[in-house]
Amino acid sequence: MALSKQDDTANVVPPGEEPKDGLPCLIPPVQRKTSTGRTLNEKEMEKLTGDQTLVSDFKQMKLEKEAQKNWDLFYKRNTTNFFKDRHWTTREFEELTVCLEVRTWRRKLLGSLLGVHLNTFLSQFEAQKLVLLEAGCGVGNFIFPLLEDDLNIFVYACDFSPRAVEFVKEHSLYCTERCSAFQCDLTKDDLRGNVPVGSVDVAMLIFVLSAIHPDKMQKALDNIYRVLKPGGIILFRDYGLYDHAMMRFKAGNKLGENFYVRQDGTRSYFFSKELLADLFRGVGFESVTNEYVLRETVNKKEGLCVPRVFLQSKFRRPDQLQGS
Repeated sequence: MALSKQDDTANVVPPGEEPKDGLPCLIPPVQRKTSTGRTLNEKEMEKLTGDQTLVSDFKQMKLEKEAQKNWDLFYKRNTTNFFKDRHWTTREFEELTVCLEVRTWRRKLLGSLLGVHLNTFLSQFEAQKLVLLEAGCGVGNFIFPLLEDDLNIFVYACDFSPRAVEFVKEHSLYCTERCSAFQCDLTKDDLRGNVPVGSVDVAMLIFVLSAIHPDKMQKALDNIYRVLKPGGIILFRDYGLYDHAMMRFKAGNKLGENFYVRQDGTRSYFFSKELLADLFRGVGFESVTNEYVLRETVNKKEGLCVPRVFLQSKFRRPDQLQGS
């Protein structure tokens, strides 16, 4: 379910995180990270407060029941051509590169000290892989740029859509020695059936939690918590409250507070940093960083300014179980 269409330039946040909303990036926007979110103008506030009619309970139940089918149909229509690879993640989340840099330094230092025992050391070093989990991997736009960089990593990758998982397995860079892809409903299927308990160093949750019904979000987080190592990190990025995509929804698309349905039946929630922190805290995570990313995409020709709002956060599983 991971979504990202356009690549970024060297000094900006990647534009067009959600191409399904029809928000092209015509001038690369500069990001601004802040502890406070976007403030609505009077017209926007009036529109938001005036839209209180919710989709019927019957249709909401149907959408929940058919959630997997709707994502599978999305990948059937778009295959692997809809999203561009995420080359920005190693810049935004240093956890993905710090381990590589530290291990490279240790490799050079210890290798020079070991001398004739270098080959033995290197074989042991190669076994010390960074273990990643991408929950909601889509067709692999995050994992394959990492694998292509030849990082010393092993990736577990799962997605709600069986069709998306098949696309991952058909990729030329996919091999079972470095990656294990499987279908999973994070709200129902126990990750421990495919991922060893306490084995994951870093979990990625990028534009995924917003697609899950709010009542089931904590179940998904608890599922990930169980496979993280003590001290393991979740790297999170998703839609923030009052993002332009939220303000574009018309009457008849509202499912609940800050929760909407698109025309194709897929759904999207828009997070406040307070609610997000409460969700993670309720599972047992500690907050490392939790901030809004504000951007403005400008189309000078048409005089259009598109304000985008995302939440970019890091949450950590404590080193020891609470109460121990």
